[in-house]
Amino acid sequence: MTSFVFPGQGSQSLGMVKDFYDNFELAKLIFEEIEDYTQINIRKIIFENYENNLNLTKFTQICIFASSYIIFKIFIKERGYSVKDTNVMMGHSLGEYTALTCSNKLSLKDCSIILKKRGELMNDAIDPNITGMAALIGKDAKDVENIIEENQLNLEIANDNSPMQIVISGMTDEIEKSKNIFLKNNIKKFVKLNVSAAFHSKFMIEAQKILSKNIDNLNFIENDIQIISNYDSNIYKDSASIKYNLQNQMANRVNWTQSIKKLEEVGENIIIEIGPNKVLSGLINRISKKFDIISIDKTSDLKNEFK
Repeated sequence: MTSFVFPGQGSQSLGMVKDFYDNFELAKLIFEEIEDYTQINIRKIIFENYENNLNLTKFTQICIFASSYIIFKIFIKERGYSVKDTNVMMGHSLGEYTALTCSNKLSLKDCSIILKKRGELMNDAIDPNITGMAALIGKDAKDVENIIEENQLNLEIANDNSPMQIVISGMTDEIEKSKNIFLKNNIKKFVKLNVSAAFHSKFMIEAQKILSKNIDNLNFIENDIQIISNYDSNIYKDSASIKYNLQNQMANRVNWTQSIKKLEEVGENIIIEIGPNKVLSGLINRISKKFDIISIDKTSDLKNEFK
């Protein structure tokens, strides 16, 4: 069985999907459509980094979404693939919205508009650089939780990315203070992330409440494709559950490790990673060796076959 996975914030890069744009009319049409819905000049941001906006959260998310969606639509067209033949889709944070659109559970218009709102809310949730995030390499979520608890650190796990990579969120000074504590507790590497705020934490609760009301107004479409939720790493296809999980995603942990284990549990064995910079395949391989994975982020990847 084949599953699709889609990346989240952090996968962006200047010029992503330019080769698709140069070679496929469909890419141009999709960019135009999303730009009409959002009134954002996405192409100028992606291809020129207009006003340094590519790494600004209020623009980053819609740019990654547009890029991933374009790659997906061209991939299925070129390979003659029917979306209906897919069993499961999932995405990392923002990527969950991409999965919902590519699975035809959300319209392109609805997803474009809600992601514009999501990016703005996350961008403006708290004054820049008061809070932040850091990646910890070398321990799993349980170990990191124990270190936080034993040292009474006011930090939260934001992303459980793999058994060897955990991302924490908190106040900037608390993150700085924690660095030596984590390193003394056998964290191999502590990397402060270049983000403006503490995403997937309590600092996003008020923004999440506002976004939740917007999500309430979305028209989710019922179909047989299943979605694995970031919020609780369980598998759903009914709209009510998917909506509830999405409404609780922004201020809570991205349970990526457990989500991949869930994919393994339900007997999936082929994963197609769609989106810029192939960031998820490495994480997936650290969680499980049971999948055949191909990653599509350039036109040359369209011919890739499973080994």
